[in-house]
Amino acid sequence: MGGAASSYSKPREVASKHFASFASALPSLSGRVVAITGCTSGTGLVTARTCARLGAHVLLLNRPSARAQAAHALVAEDAPGGVTSIDCDLQIFDSVRAAAAAVAQAAGEQGGLDVLCCNAGVMALADVPTTDGYDVQMQTNHLSHFLLTKELMPALEKAAAARGEARVVNHSSGARKMPGALASKYLGRNGGQLGGDGASMLFGGARWARYHQTKLANACFTLALADKLSACGSPVKALCAAPGLASTNLQVTTAASGGMAETWIMRYAQSAEDGTMPLLSAMLLPQAKNGGFYEPEGMTAMAGKAVSKDLRRERYCDARALQLIWAESEKACGQWQL
Repeated sequence: MGGAASSYSKPREVASKHFASFASALPSLSGRVVAITGCTSGTGLVTARTCARLGAHVLLLNRPSARAQAAHALVAEDAPGGVTSIDCDLQIFDSVRAAAAAVAQAAGEQGGLDVLCCNAGVMALADVPTTDGYDVQMQTNHLSHFLLTKELMPALEKAAAARGEARVVNHSSGARKMPGALASKYLGRNGGQLGGDGASMLFGGARWARYHQTKLANACFTLALADKLSACGSPVKALCAAPGLASTNLQVTTAASGGMAETWIMRYAQSAEDGTMPLLSAMLLPQAKNGGFYEPEGMTAMAGKAVSKDLRRERYCDARALQLIWAESEKACGQWQL
């Protein structure tokens, strides 16, 4: 499979190479509560099913849809600890606030929230605003996750006090390394005014510039939050992951919307399961540290086993970017004093 984007109507079928042995070594999650955004398919669904099999009570945060109902049914098959679906539209801040309240209530009944997995994302969509006025990619991929984390920090602190730690895990991508430092205009109420809908074959054009900004935002938010948590002595950890090139519905949606003129690169993709290993490593490995980052091994970071890397050594994750991401996110979502 490859070639023209119009022919890419479903994820390419790829056999997993590493996931079975990786998953077999993950720790039990009995008595833990895990919330995951964007889990109707792909890495989110793999994460939800894996956490369910490990004994967690899993909270599924998705927009209401038949796909969300089907995902709930699948996760429930593997969930001795239970599964709860919570409506959450990341393109509407009021929906995120309502979802946060529902998560806090559900988690509070079980001693707090152990892991908030900010997985949901969109890629290379058109230059359109959300109802709140922000870029559809930035609000979905970063701003709403900033808001969700802010609202759920008391539930995370509660679990950490009871069980020693809790985690916030953001899902970035290799696109964070595309040219361009983090810029405030992409984080402001400028939706629909950020360069138009150009998209080149090799991931260029305004659609991909906006996507790069969101994935860089995920990385910078992680480091900024990690620093603030460390400064106040919190047992909550902030971590980040990138999946490499994984065959999921993300590329299907992008191709359908005109963001990918060619899909030949998907012949090099790994399975959704293998692409989930970095995310699950950040969420669950005992040795994962505050500010930690996991990505596929190798120079290209496109596929392979998950390994720990240092985000702070990357060009665009500098002090200026960390200050900017916090200040601009607070403008959109309200002040947050840890």
